[in-house]
Amino acid sequence: MKRIGIYSLACLFAIGTFFTGCESAKNMNNTQKGAGIGVAAGAVLGGILGNNIGKGGNTALGAVLGGVVGGTVGGVIGNKMDKQAREIDNALPGAEVERVGEGIKLTLNENAVRFDTNKSTLTAAAKANLDKLVSVFNSYPDTNIQIYGYTDSTGPAEYNLKLSGERAASVKSYLVSKGINGSRFNTTGLGIADPIASNDTPDGRSKNRRVEFAITANEKMVQDAQKEVKN
Repeated sequence: MKRIGIYSLACLFAIGTFFTGCESAKNMNNTQKGAGIGVAAGAVLGGILGNNIGKGGNTALGAVLGGVVGGTVGGVIGNKMDKQAREIDNALPGAEVERVGEGIKLTLNENAVRFDTNKSTLTAAAKANLDKLVSVFNSYPDTNIQIYGYTDSTGPAEYNLKLSGERAASVKSYLVSKGINGSRFNTTGLGIADPIASNDTPDGRSKNRRVEFAITANEKMVQDAQKEVKN
């Protein structure tokens, strides 16, 4: 998060310098300058976020969270995501919650969401933890939720890819059974890809067995934010 913050400030500084130094920009009023800076920063920041999330882990998740609306509309969406991220963190303290761009990256490690060995069956403890997220997800119905499943490198890669997809689907099925609209979800199994720790140690393999969520604004949230800005 610190790295993203630094990149954000650097982008805004560079873009702000352009707008204050450019002759045509000097003739803009403050509102026009603000809108221009917001849109430009959104475009640049989106590329940087996608790049850096991809380097640090899930490249697919990076692509999803790297796309930003930008401008004042993006700020409205970001404020809503700030609130949701805090509520997720409060509901499930063991989760890793990161605000990225105008979305949320949520990582549930093996301690938070455990499956039966070599199966996609959720344990009782995993269900109890997912239950804590239900009310938060239901409080923000205008978001899309992409779920990614991961395994460690033990066993055939093809088997792990299939298992990770089944585990992501199992998480979706459980959340839908608790009343969350199934159309909000997409699931992807990535198997042994994008390890976040070494597979050479038991601790590292445990960290790699995880479920990640990319939570983003749906079209309705974007449209509502646009209306809010116009008003």
